[in-house]
This record gives sequence, C-alpha cells and structure tokens, in this order.
Amino acid sequence: MQIKDQPGSAIGATVEDFDHTTASAADIAALKNTVYTKKIAVLKGQDLSPQEFLELGKLLGRPETYYEPMYKHPEIPEIFVSSNVPKDGKQIGVPKTGKFWHADYQFMPDPFGITLIYPQVIPEKNRGTYFIDMGRAYEKLSDELRKEISGTRCRHSVRKYFKIRPHDVYRPLSEIIDEVERKTPAVRQPTTFTHPMTGETVLYVSEGFTVGIEDQDGNPLDEELLKRLFDATGQLDESFEHENIHLQSFEKGDLLVWDNRSLVHRARHTTAPEPTVSYRVTVHDERRLHDGIRAA
Repeated sequence: MQIKDQPGSAIGATVEDFDHTTASAADIAALKNTVYTKKIAVLKGQDLSPQEFLELGKLLGRPETYYEPMYKHPEIPEIFVSSNVPKDGKQIGVPKTGKFWHADYQFMPDPFGITLIYPQVIPEKNRGTYFIDMGRAYEKLSDELRKEISGTRCRHSVRKYFKIRPHDVYRPLSEIIDEVERKTPAVRQPTTFTHPMTGETVLYVSEGFTVGIEDQDGNPLDEELLKRLFDATGQLDESFEHENIHLQSFEKGDLLVWDNRSLVHRARHTTAPEPTVSYRVTVHDERRLHDGIRAA
C-alpha cells in the first residue's frame, strides 16, 4: 500500500495498491490516520461488489444504516444509493442527493466519524464533490467571530432539505413536516468541538442542516451570526471559488473515504441529465463525534 499527498492540494491523499481482503491491522490504522490528517483518502483501482464494499467499511468501523428505506440498496441495506439510473424499470435509491453543504447525519444525535463513497456510474462532465475543511475554516475566522461563537451551541435539522418519499404524494405538507419533526427532532451540538483524533478545533455548522444558534443558556441568538459563519467559511459562494472550497474529482475505480467530523461537502450535480450512480457506507469509529456525546 502506497499513500501520497494529492499534488497541489491542501487536503487529500491517494492510496495505491490497497486490498481490503489482505490489509493488515497496520494498513487499516495507516488508512484511518490518513483520513483524519489529510481528510480525504482516495483508494485507487477498486473493483468491489456491494457486499465487498460493505466489508471494507466494516474494517474501518461499525456501519450505520440510513433511517429512510428509499435510500437503501435492495440487497445490502447498509449501502445508501444515490442514483438517477433506473434498474429493471424501477428507481433504485434517490437521485440528486446532497446538493447543499452538510456533514452526513449532522441532524442526528450521534453522527458517525467516517464516510465512504464508491462511484458506480460517473458523469463525463462536472464530476466531483466540493469539500470545506471546517478545522482550517475555524482557524481563518476573525478573532471577533471566534469570540462571538465561544460557548454557543447550534441546532441541526433535516427539515430544510428533506426529500419527499413515494408515500408522501398527496399528503398535506403540514402532516409531512410534523412527521419529520417527530422522527428527527432538531439536535443541539457545540458550535465548535475538539476533534478526538487530531486535537484540532472544528467549526460544526452547515448551510444545509444548521438552523439556529444559541448561547450557553439556550437563548436564541441572531440568525445573522449563522449567515456570517456560512459566508466566512465559503458556504454561500455559489461560484465555488472561495479559498476554503476544495473540489475532489474521481474516476472509475476510485473509492473516497473522508473525515465526516471536520468536512462539510456538497454534491456537484450536472445540469444535463447524465447518468450517475454512487454507493455510500458510513461508519462509527472508536470514538464519538466529539467527547461531549455520551453513550445512550
């Protein structure tokens, strides 16, 4: 196994000659360390069945199955499917997922540490995923903004970008919203936390899931503060030219593994209806998202 930094990029590394069936404990430890320190590891030359993809994920941690059934792979429920390509006349997974800044499962009480994405059908144009390293983004905040968010907490909810399910057709919108709030009520997390693997301070906010900010006593703060954070980190830049934004491309045989603690990401969907399919496995590693989250 060979690990090399991505040339000309502040984050990311490529991993050559990785075979999960023969990988040693030292290989797995080195891969996870690369994910934590370089944020994205691109495993090259992978040719895996869905079951093999899941087995690879299990080497890195405990898989988390997505809570909404319509996203699940028909044979391997732990695999989340993003696809606009029907199979045997049926929609498998959900098309156009993640076209907004977010960290996976940020709206849940116990988010996981590592995300794995395995592209299956790759578009010819506009391929790739945008990322922002929220550890480095925090370092770049002004002293004034850091002081303003010290000791605060944020509320995260799936409500803003919840996708309508097949059985929601013809249901009143208010009824759907009530169900969403009941099944996935907003959760509160510290606005910043210490990454348990690297010790860096992570700014834990996203334009897609973060819906409010409050002081240490639970009093709501002006939403303008959140907008300033989104703007400072690059999440409001629709040109995607902000210095914090990294575009990670991929090709056939690439498998991306990234640090879900410190990265927010946004899918880069094509304007034309090009076929695109990707599989996702998400896993909890040895530690909670941060040490403030306790076991249930």
